[in-house]
Amino acid sequence: MTEKIARGAPAPVSGPEKGAPVEEGEPREKWANKTEFLLSMAGEIIGLGNVWRFPYLCYKNGGGVFFIPYFVFLFFCGIPLFFLETALGQYTSESGVTAWRKISPMFQGVGIASGVIVLYLNIYYIVVLAWAIFYLYSSFQSPLPWSTCNNWWNTENCYDHQAGSNWSFLHNISTPDYFGSWTNATIDDMPFLLGKSSEEEFWMHRVLRLPNDGSLGKLNWDLALCLFLAWVMVYFCIFKGIKTTGKVVYFTATFPYLMLLILFFRGVTLPGAWDGLIYYLYPDFSRIRDPNVWLDAGTQVFFSYAVCQGVLTSLGSYNKYNNNCYRDCLALCLLNSATSIFAGFAVFSVLGFMAYEMDLSIEEVVSSGPGLIFIAYPKALSLLPGSSFWAVLFFLMILFLGLDSQFVCVESLATGLTDMFPGQLRRRGRREILVLVIAVVCFLLGLPCLTEGGMFVFQLIDTYGPSGISLLFIACFECIVISWVYGADRFYDNIEDMIGYKPFPVLKYCWMFITPLICWATMMYDLSIKKEVYVYGYTIGSHWGILGTILVVTPLISIPAFILISQWKNPNTMTTPSSDLRQARPDKPILTLCKKAIFKAQPPPNRPVEENKENREKREMEEPMV
Repeated sequence: MTEKIARGAPAPVSGPEKGAPVEEGEPREKWANKTEFLLSMAGEIIGLGNVWRFPYLCYKNGGGVFFIPYFVFLFFCGIPLFFLETALGQYTSESGVTAWRKISPMFQGVGIASGVIVLYLNIYYIVVLAWAIFYLYSSFQSPLPWSTCNNWWNTENCYDHQAGSNWSFLHNISTPDYFGSWTNATIDDMPFLLGKSSEEEFWMHRVLRLPNDGSLGKLNWDLALCLFLAWVMVYFCIFKGIKTTGKVVYFTATFPYLMLLILFFRGVTLPGAWDGLIYYLYPDFSRIRDPNVWLDAGTQVFFSYAVCQGVLTSLGSYNKYNNNCYRDCLALCLLNSATSIFAGFAVFSVLGFMAYEMDLSIEEVVSSGPGLIFIAYPKALSLLPGSSFWAVLFFLMILFLGLDSQFVCVESLATGLTDMFPGQLRRRGRREILVLVIAVVCFLLGLPCLTEGGMFVFQLIDTYGPSGISLLFIACFECIVISWVYGADRFYDNIEDMIGYKPFPVLKYCWMFITPLICWATMMYDLSIKKEVYVYGYTIGSHWGILGTILVVTPLISIPAFILISQWKNPNTMTTPSSDLRQARPDKPILTLCKKAIFKAQPPPNRPVEENKENREKREMEEPMV
């Protein structure tokens, strides 16, 4: 450690800026060990999207051909941004907003925008867990309540496989999209006039209780109770900070893998499983020319890797300074993509069995989003011997997949607020109160998603809240700030000082050119597409569209707003990094291209020798993370 300190001049400074109030309160925590950090990161990035979205997108967009655009976006956008945000948090020891404030005060709005995205996620993502809890409770009944048509919620148009029903009616309707919505239906875009399976009726009439007029209707109190239970679990997982979070992820991040393995081995041993896997992976090379395939791939990478949400920065900020975050990020990215591909085998082997049992083609049994988790897969499970047992395992897996992603998002929001107001919130007992306030507020804001027309609200927030446009816009600014404002070479030197060597050189050029150009081009194409959002035959009207526009603009407006605020407050230090950031090579140009200096060195301001000595002794006491 002392050798690493000796390489850099001047020594780091950790004290507050001159004239700033002295911050009081408890010291900032660190991860107890590397395993807790890795499991927490894995729990965040490996979630429901790996199971309910990636397999369907792969099948929908040309099977194995989809891997080509997916890995292009992964290597040139996903991994560079994933590593950038994690390294930024570790380097600054700050979460989203304050990390960007230290790098460049005028761009702290980038952190604010990410924080608003996380707030959206905390409100609506946990609603899926409420549905999963409801299904988990129902799974203990025999026969499974969604497998028959003799229930009070069923209609005369209900079909169930146990009665040997004719499933030919399914040939008359199109495949449900990401959120179970139906588009391009053959009968006036109103598929609810056709017959529906018992699983679909359970989902629409028992769980969602969709109204006939498209209004919100009344609150479904049983689902509200499930949402309350989900928030109770989230609260007790994180209310003490990373001391509890780091211990809980040992179970929540590993248990879904056990369930996925069990379902995989059961699925591939079923008749018809091979047909399902062929549909999953068979390449259709004609689809590679479709720009929508590339858009789906980019969207999947951004959502699956949790970039531009501030979560990675918050988790990285709890690392010790010399942790090898570069190696960690590469391992986590490999694990995430491998999990998505493997989940496809578990999903499509069972769907192939269902198509075999019901004498249907794969196209008629495949759906995505909640349609996959709450209709297609439960239908397949009900065909298995001991169906209740398999249903319990499946929904336990869904619950824990979503749970650790949810409480890490809440942890990120709490960490961001604490870092912004350390004098008030970093005190004994304040952490528990802060997390409780976040839980209560997000619980109340999530209740409209559990009304009879709550799927409209859920679909609206998911489409326009953490939308692809918002994430792509934030990604462009992150790359620009690190590369062209703070300096890509300076950031590379910071990383080398932390991990002991420079990362792969291509990352620098990804941050400077490739990643922002791909993100910008994708965003322009996304904006050019005319979108209509359907929810079970209803089109979201113009009044909902206005609300959707507000959801998109709210986080993004913070970026130019804070640029103007910084210009008004102190225009001379708008791009000056905080002086307490350690600079290993302050005399080196902050950005070079083709061995020519684009931006010259920016030496940090002189600080008292006593502060430097005190900070050096403090850093020498830190041991590298094992």
